[in-house]
Parts: sequence; C-alpha cells; structure tokens
Amino acid sequence: MLMLDTRSISWWYWLVSAILLTAGMRGQPAGFLLAIGLTVVQLIHFGMREHSLVAFPIQVRLAYLLLLLIALPENLQWIYWIPTIGTWAQVLFGYCAMARLVSLLPWNRKQPLSFALLEQTFLSAPVRGNILQGLPPV
Repeated sequence: MLMLDTRSISWWYWLVSAILLTAGMRGQPAGFLLAIGLTVVQLIHFGMREHSLVAFPIQVRLAYLLLLLIALPENLQWIYWIPTIGTWAQVLFGYCAMARLVSLLPWNRKQPLSFALLEQTFLSAPVRGNILQGLPPV
C-alpha cells in the first residue's frame, strides 16, 4: 500500500534524494554529490529541530550519509543501488530499512538482539513516525 506523506518535509527530502540517486544511477554522477549535499542539509535541519545530535532521526540520516560516502569512489558506486532502492521504498511505501537497521543498535533497543527481534524489526509493516514508535513494548 502506498504511504505518500506529502505533508511532511522529511518525505520531500527523501523524494528529492531518491530522484538525485536515480539520476546518479542513470549516468549523471553529480546526482550522487547532490544527494550527499542534501543529506548534509537534512542533518543540519533535523539537528536544529531535534535539539540533539543523538535523536533517532539524526542517527538515521547520519547512517544514510555514511552509506552514501562509502559508495562515492567510482569502483564502489554499485553500492548506490542499495540507498536508491531503499529511498524509493521509503518515499512510496514508508518502509525505511535504514531506520530499522539503526533501531537495532545497542543504544536504541531495550531487548537483547535475537532472531525474533530481527524478524519483528524487518518484517513489520511501516508506521507513521519512526520504527521505534511502531515496535511493541518489551
């Protein structure tokens, strides 16, 4: 089911990021650099809004930026397929694999890492807000 959250500035950031990454994948490498720049803008924007550099939205964007930077060298640009597909999944369906991955970091979870937690984290339906809000309590 589509989850187009057009009233959210975050959704618009992700839409533009997806378009820029798609342009990069289609042979316009400036798209990758512009996506990196937009992610930095997002980090600043959400850092000012959240008043905390450790807030969950900041962690997700920082991890996303790191992935984009890792993929920047020409021989690693095939990695851009991962954030391109993932960002489109976020834009169209509200499924953010990066947020789900970040939610599993030790400081973001209260329960021990287990197969059941991995299954619950990656196979649960998308929710409005963030994945931490959508997981059932311990």
